[in-house]
Amino acid sequence: MDRIDRAIIETLRVDARISNVALADRVGLTPGPCLRRVQKLEHDGVLLGYEALVSPSADKTSFEVILDIELTDFSAATVERFEQTMAGCDGVLEVYRLFGQPDYFARVAVENLPTYEKFLSGTLLAMPGIQKVSSKFPMKVVKSLRPLEG
Repeated sequence: MDRIDRAIIETLRVDARISNVALADRVGLTPGPCLRRVQKLEHDGVLLGYEALVSPSADKTSFEVILDIELTDFSAATVERFEQTMAGCDGVLEVYRLFGQPDYFARVAVENLPTYEKFLSGTLLAMPGIQKVSSKFPMKVVKSLRPLEG
């Protein structure tokens, strides 16, 4: 990857909807070579995809919770069941397996506190192998990939 590829990536990070002509102009290429570079970055797995960021209030996910999760054991079955369940849950935005404590970090976005309580009690704490869950409710979003609402 050279400086032009990095410029393409940075420009697409800021505005993935930019036209190829405008992108080419911004990075100092003509449209044909610019498009070929974007296609190569996509083919090589550098650009993984494009997405629309939806307002949390529009899709009723403005209640966000940060979770620290600890398991009772790390058998393959427990880990696989936990990870598959979390990956398949609506409202779970991110799940990271960590070194050290806690074992997992997750971000969940749901409609409101009762919906979160239903997820916590009915799904997360109902799974075998969960030792401890600590829920944190953000006071203020300073920076996020999700759109911010005032």
